[in-house]
Amino acid sequence: MYAIIATGGKQYKVAEGDIIKVEKLNAEAGSTVTFDQVVFVNNGEVLCGEALANANVTATVMSEGKGKKVIVYKYKRKTGYHKKQGHRQPFTQVKIEKINA
Repeated sequence: MYAIIATGGKQYKVAEGDIIKVEKLNAEAGSTVTFDQVVFVNNGEVLCGEALANANVTATVMSEGKGKKVIVYKYKRKTGYHKKQGHRQPFTQVKIEKINA
């Protein structure tokens, strides 16, 4: 059984017991989070659309952190213009506990 959930502007294919990294959530480590935006469920039969009005996915927050550093480098020739900037995207690591469909 698996589901496709939407959170943080992205979609994730999850099954019970999976550990995934999603965009940063406002939740403490050890707390429970519910994802209500379920796009698709496959539990032997395919469910999508209106059939998923009451579906949700429950997960436990494991940790928070930052991803790998991405370097942005701007350069204009002949002018001596160089600009280097780094960015680390924050994420929340969650463990999928239950898919309710």
